[in-house]
Formats: sequence, C-alpha cells, structure tokens
Amino acid sequence: MSKARTRYRFLFAGGGTGGHLFPAIAVAEEIKRMVPESEILFIGTKSRIEGKVVPQLGYKFKPIWIKGFSRRISIENLLFPIKVVVSIVQSIIINIRFKPKVAIGSGGYVSGPAIFGSSFAGAKIILLEQNSYPGITTRLLEKYAKEIHISFSDSKKYFKNADKLLLTGNPVRTNLSISNKGDALKEFGFSAYNKTLLILGGSLGAGSINNAVAGLIEKFEENKIQVIWQTGKYYFDKYKNISSKFVKVFPFIEKMNFAYSACDLMLARAGATTIAELLVLGIPSVLVPSPNVAENHQYFNAKSLSENGAAILIEDKKLKIELADVIFSLCSDGNKLAGLKKNALSLARPDAARAIAENAIKLAEQNVRS
Repeated sequence: MSKARTRYRFLFAGGGTGGHLFPAIAVAEEIKRMVPESEILFIGTKSRIEGKVVPQLGYKFKPIWIKGFSRRISIENLLFPIKVVVSIVQSIIINIRFKPKVAIGSGGYVSGPAIFGSSFAGAKIILLEQNSYPGITTRLLEKYAKEIHISFSDSKKYFKNADKLLLTGNPVRTNLSISNKGDALKEFGFSAYNKTLLILGGSLGAGSINNAVAGLIEKFEENKIQVIWQTGKYYFDKYKNISSKFVKVFPFIEKMNFAYSACDLMLARAGATTIAELLVLGIPSVLVPSPNVAENHQYFNAKSLSENGAAILIEDKKLKIELADVIFSLCSDGNKLAGLKKNALSLARPDAARAIAENAIKLAEQNVRS
C-alpha cells in the first residue's frame, strides 16, 4: 500500500436515519474530491438506511450488531446490554484492521460503539451534531473528540468543553441547488402567477400534517394556492385521489431540486437535514416539529429558527387550529416571505461539508502513526 493511501484513512459512523447519514456522506464526498486516494469506510447497521445507501454509493461498509434502546417496553430491550458489548468488540476489531487516521461520528446509536472503537485504535475523533439539542450519543462521546462541529449556536451550552466546538453548520449534499423557477413549475404543471406550497413530512410521512392539509384542500384551491404534497409512502393511498389542477400528490418526491425551486413556502417537520437545506436555499418555511422524536430535538431546531425570524413554528398539537391562518397570511404577503427568506439565508452555512473535510484531512496528516 502506498504512503499516500496509508495516510488518508477515514472511518464514518452514524445512521439509523437520513438525518444522521447524509451529512456524513456529504463530508465523505468532499474528502474524496480533495484527496481522491483516500480510503473511506462506513460502520452502520444492515437493517437501517445506511445498510442500503452506503454500498449503493460505492463506499465500503461494515455492519455491527446494535439497535437503539426503545422508549417502549420491549423484549428487544433485554438484549440491549448484550448488543452494546458485542458491537463494541466488533467495532474495535474493525478499527484495528482498518487503522483509520480520523473517525467521524455523525450521530445515532450506531456511532457510539463505532467511535469508541476508533478512539481505542488511536484515531483522531470528529463529531457532527446536526440538532440544536445534542443527542445523547454525541454527549457521551464528547470526551473522546478532538473537534465537535455543531449546526446551531444554541448547542454550545450543552457541552462541557467549549474549546472543542466549531459552529460549522450541517453538511448538505453537493448536488443541492435552485433551478429556474419557471422550469420547475412546468415540471408540476403549475402557473407562475400563483403561489406554490411544498409539503414534506419525511419519506415515511407525517400523519398530523397530512390530516391538517387534507382539511384545507378546498381553501387552497379557492385561493389558487398550488400544492406539491409529499404524503409519505404509508399515506399515499389515502390521499392520492385528491390530486387536481392545483394539487399534486406524491408518495415521495424524487426530484427535490425542482420541488424546492418551484415553491414559495414550505410546510415541513423540523428534522436537521430539512432545516440545513431550507437555510442554504433560503426557502420560507412553516415548521411543525414531530412530537415523537428522541429528546424533542425537532422542537429545539424549529425554535432556534423561529427566534431568528427564519421560520414560523407551529406545535403539532396546535396544527389544526393555527395552520390555515399562518399559510394564507404568508401566501398573501410577499414582504413576510421575503423576510423569512433573508433571515434563513443569513443563518445558512453552505460550505459546512468542505470545512469539515478540510479539518479531517489536516488531522489525518497530523496523525503520523502507521
């Protein structure tokens, strides 16, 4: 193996959801672009999103036997301590064989044992925290980290060592961009003379958002508001017949660049990836945090944007009461939309992936072990 290849070995650990996985992939892509001879290995679980996506992208992938602790009473929880021990042993073996110079943990339960194994094997540790309120895995791994890259200034108060913190932003995919709005509207058969609302509830969908939207369809049509509605695969059959001249219903939107480019306003959950993308693109948004996520982190994400005038926050329990007034008020007021756009762009950090990749490469060069 050549000297250059032995110097640049990077291990990535994180997954369970796209919010943890895709920032890691964005950084890996940047590292490969800067140092093509880099060796990159991902650790994850076979059954979650990383087990499918990472191999499809051509990266090496090693699975470990780990699953998060369920908040509900479950037989699976009895196996949790055993899985933790087994996954730590697996991670140590993988790390000793791969000998990473730098390991990058992007969150989720899988990153715990994997990054511990990397630290044991002598790698420099970088952690990525996408949410305003840091996840428990990131906080547990803080002591092993050389750098912790955060996406929200609010996160600083939750960490013990401020010297490790870098406000870098949440890495987004390299092909994210806004295209010509007229072309994007044509893609959906929409007019440039009407406002367009994009509704996202994640790939699986959001039941409460879908229910609230379904009750407003007639009002949207009366007010000539065009709707691009991603229901999620579990809800598509229930709402697919609502499609009309003004409403386009999809289980999942493949061409997200067109959807982002066509919309004047977005209604969505407050996941970290969604927020990172709407900030980079300057999309005015109404955020409805999911009440069913760990440590209520989506609420803190949305609250941070709301306090900076970069989004409107509606709590899930108030959705049916407040949604109509908020949507119609924004769609009828260009100044409000422009203000949200301006404030969103002011918080954006489009170079996050590049900045993290540069730091990872520097740490690899400093780590002179074989």
